[in-house]
Amino acid sequence: MQSPKEAKMPRSTYPVFTLLCAFGLAACSPESPDTAPGNAAAVETACERADLVLYNTTIYTSNADQWTAEAVASKDGQIVFVGSNTEAEEYMCGSVQALDLEGRTVYAGFTDSHQHLEGVGRRTKTLSLFGIGTLQETVQTIEDWAANIPEGGWVQGRGWIEREWTDEQRFLNKYDVDRFTADKPLFMPRADGVSALVNTKAMELAGVTSETPDPEGGRFERELDGTPTGYVLANAMNVFREILPPETDAYLKDNLLRGLRANASLGWTQTQDAGMSYRLVGLMKEIHEEGNMAHRVYAAIPVQEAATMLQRGRETTSDDMFDVRGIKVFIDGTLGSRGAALIDNYSDADHNGFMNRTTKEELMPILYASLRQGIQIETHVIGDRAVRSLLDWYDEAYNYVPRSEWASEDLRWRMEHAQIIPPSDQQRFVELGVLPSMQPSHAIGDLNFAPDRLGRDRLSYAYPWQQLVDRGLMILAGSDAPVEEGDPRIEFYAAVARSRLNGTSEAGWHPELAVSRETALLMLTLWPAHGAFQEDLRGSIEVGKYADFTIFDNDIMTIPVADILTSENVMTIVGGEITFQRN
Repeated sequence: MQSPKEAKMPRSTYPVFTLLCAFGLAACSPESPDTAPGNAAAVETACERADLVLYNTTIYTSNADQWTAEAVASKDGQIVFVGSNTEAEEYMCGSVQALDLEGRTVYAGFTDSHQHLEGVGRRTKTLSLFGIGTLQETVQTIEDWAANIPEGGWVQGRGWIEREWTDEQRFLNKYDVDRFTADKPLFMPRADGVSALVNTKAMELAGVTSETPDPEGGRFERELDGTPTGYVLANAMNVFREILPPETDAYLKDNLLRGLRANASLGWTQTQDAGMSYRLVGLMKEIHEEGNMAHRVYAAIPVQEAATMLQRGRETTSDDMFDVRGIKVFIDGTLGSRGAALIDNYSDADHNGFMNRTTKEELMPILYASLRQGIQIETHVIGDRAVRSLLDWYDEAYNYVPRSEWASEDLRWRMEHAQIIPPSDQQRFVELGVLPSMQPSHAIGDLNFAPDRLGRDRLSYAYPWQQLVDRGLMILAGSDAPVEEGDPRIEFYAAVARSRLNGTSEAGWHPELAVSRETALLMLTLWPAHGAFQEDLRGSIEVGKYADFTIFDNDIMTIPVADILTSENVMTIVGGEITFQRN
């Protein structure tokens, strides 16, 4: 096994545990007769084997050869021991930080395989419409927020989701908001981030009228006479993004820092960013240099900047805290907005969604170049038509570029979301070596309306986690935050329960497609590490790997399923350093 690089992680500005009694987890280093002055030099030499020991706990390692342990020790951010409490005693001496974790449970550090870090931070300081129970309350919340925006200022927010409303379950439109935003343009993405509400003022500024054609890979929802309703999908959002006020680097950097802190507080030790612009990459490098990385970040560059990525190639830090290795591609929309590309029409609409947010003509040269340069591809696909098309395009690229020209045959190209996969295409994932990157929380939200969108037959292979695992595929689990909450407890619960957060479900939810707790843990630990080419560095608790740990107050592998959601992360450790601790 390859060991992590011989480089000490930069000291973080976050609190480092120094045996704080107030936290209730620490024990002072045991005294020993060998600490007499005459033996001091020998003791110091022996004690250099570890600087952190976690003991008196249950440790889930995500290592099949040693699934559980009682104690773990690390030195300079790297694991040096995994075993029993008795065996750990020889590491608990000198100035070691020895943490008695009785009543807590340690897991290999959790990874969110699909997230948008800047968006996670941004939502902490903008209007959030998540979790509002009715359309009426949502509109009232927007009106209250807009009242504090000056004339001509943009009314912005995110997170509305009609599937959760108990009064009306329809998309918002300009008629809901025009009466209180006549002099203020409004742009508010739906929770999925692939569709948005705009008002009449915004359409005036953007020059969108009934004569404006739908862009490739997008659509303006319209009245029967062609008048835009103010609900826009996918590439139709771009014309509004282009006229939003510019954002400063300081604003974006603060969003990234907020996102890092929020993620660490939940127990994430790495997030894999699905579409981080080079502007944000530059800011992330600053954050890293300043020692403010609360967790690791693995990033893919959006396809719009693919040419730059292919020119610059992979970029990584010596401590593996930040790694830029892939290109994120966007193909179709989402199921909730009826933008996901289906083979057959929606069961509740007379169309089958749309593709071409990135066209085949645009994508194929990128795929060819990526094979030659060893760049990972991560593609947003949701509907079965999008999934099948991308499998075809991946296969075509494999066959077009001679193997002798490939940088590596270990591609690990991914499909992000991949929510509807017919059995024949599931097997093609295996044959082509494609990794499914899926978000369990999407399923337990989408299954509220998926029966209407898909009909009974297609539900049998929607969000088909267990079917994929049965074929030997590793599912990389993530949250897609800020589209979803971004909480590892919710993702783990959704994977094993496949039911609403209140425990209920409906006919057609196919509980047999849920996975075991052991599989769910791998989906959040070792398998995402494989998806980032880092399985030799992290993802499980083994000697030689980075000391990345998530510590909860409960054992989510054994407690009742409903109690998973009320468990709390009490400490996050990244590279042997504590980046979050709950007081």
